[in-house]
Amino acid sequence: MPAVPVYRKIINDIRERIESGELKAGDKLPSIAELMQAYECSDTPVKAALGRLQDAGVLEGHQGRGVYVMGKPTKDPSSAISSSPGHQ
Repeated sequence: MPAVPVYRKIINDIRERIESGELKAGDKLPSIAELMQAYECSDTPVKAALGRLQDAGVLEGHQGRGVYVMGKPTKDPSSAISSSPGHQ
């Protein structure tokens, strides 16, 4: 079984935190730098995960202010963009 790409781990973790109620609408996510440290990865998979969750309407980003939870996922954000990121 192939390893799960880092960006999918991030997506799954954020979705689980929202579905469990740990993260609620309006909550601010950790910064990209904090997520990079938490997942021990570059910014590429973090940005890919956040982008997919934004495309799915789960998160909303505000330049210079952060990324916020909009609500529970209504579709699978890992399929929101068909291409995979170049790096993990």
